[in-house]
Amino acid sequence: MGKQLTEGDVRKIQEELHRRTCELRPQLLDAVKEAKAFGDLSENFEYYAAKREKNRNESRIRYLERMLATSEILEDDTESDEVGVENTVELYMEHKQVTKFYRIVTTVRANSLKNRISIESPVARAIIGHKVGERVYVKVNDTYGYYVQIRSIDPSTDGDDDEINSY
Repeated sequence: MGKQLTEGDVRKIQEELHRRTCELRPQLLDAVKEAKAFGDLSENFEYYAAKREKNRNESRIRYLERMLATSEILEDDTESDEVGVENTVELYMEHKQVTKFYRIVTTVRANSLKNRISIESPVARAIIGHKVGERVYVKVNDTYGYYVQIRSIDPSTDGDDDEINSY
């Protein structure tokens, strides 16, 4: 089984794949040909740099194609008043006595620096399906956990600024 993706994730991957194959690939191939024409390849930094960029693009293309071929579409069957994928939630962390905002996303779009947490994270697994006002236990491991209270749920699904993570 591959990664779970939303329909929006699949659309973003297809857009990136199209851009890399139809726009970037020809540009990078031309850059390699142009750099190769400079002559002696043993000391031709431009050639090696262009070839490295071309190879990096080809690697990303293979990764995206493999992701599309092996992934499954995630069905979010939560109600509109419950925490689900693509929701932004306000949580009160009782153990730290702070309020945090998190966006629940698929693994390929998770980014803790932007407060986007994966559906596979302990926090997301604990709160998905719960409603505003509920107190939920987040189990981190066999010996440690903590309570959070769901303060609000924003059902916005405008994930256009979210990028698909590399590898």
